[in-house]
Amino acid sequence: MSSNHVDLYDDHYGRLDADPQVAVRRQTYDEDLGQASWITLAEAREFFRALELRPERTVLEVACGSGGITCRMALETGARCVGVDISASGIDAAARRSEALGLASRVTFQVTDAASQLPFPDESFDAVFCNDAINHLPGRLEILRDWYRLLRPGGRLLYTDPIVVTGQLTSEEIQVRSSIGFFLFTPLGCNERLLAESGFSLMDVRDLTDAVVSVSRKWCDAREERRAALVELEGELGFEGLQQFLTAVHALASERRLSRYMYMALKPGVAEVY
Repeated sequence: MSSNHVDLYDDHYGRLDADPQVAVRRQTYDEDLGQASWITLAEAREFFRALELRPERTVLEVACGSGGITCRMALETGARCVGVDISASGIDAAARRSEALGLASRVTFQVTDAASQLPFPDESFDAVFCNDAINHLPGRLEILRDWYRLLRPGGRLLYTDPIVVTGQLTSEEIQVRSSIGFFLFTPLGCNERLLAESGFSLMDVRDLTDAVVSVSRKWCDAREERRAALVELEGELGFEGLQQFLTAVHALASERRLSRYMYMALKPGVAEVY
């Protein structure tokens, strides 16, 4: 088994509206939000409830990609939402989505390297959310401390880590699983320790690996059904590289050797009452 580098993000955001890509997302997820991750709308709604989002609250989504979840968050909860991502093409797509949905007054996006200190004042947000992306950021303790800084007292943090190491991995499997970019593989228990060191009070930890098992299989199958159209769009190497990636993801998640966990934590203090 060998691996090719796969551009899952910039490449994907640049072709969000291509017919085969839209068809793949519709078959893979319960609703097409432009996803390139393991989240479904049903799961996102659970996260919105856990974060206690509502009108007059302000939430930051770190690594928001093309903004589908950010916009849905604003639509369904009434919260004011800010999305940041390092991908300029992702942020362009997010801004277009926000404008089309009439959300420009409540949703803003900006290109930002989330691996560095974020460009917002202390205690700017009531909630911070990061889905399936913290594993792409080096320096996790510093990242968590910065998110703590950004939260108001009583604010909530919720993030998912889709590559928690829960079994043995070969070097080849690690290479294929990380073929889409930088990855930080984290052992079980490490997130809990780093959250405590950052000052957070841990509220909930959940194993969400079943979502990876389901989405990766549906995604791979939906792409295979549209092989000819996607090869024309992505090239043979690009198509095969992503199929290989998704096959590896499915195997490692099914065997519970790499797992996806949700972590929800509280910044101690008294939350504002609106």
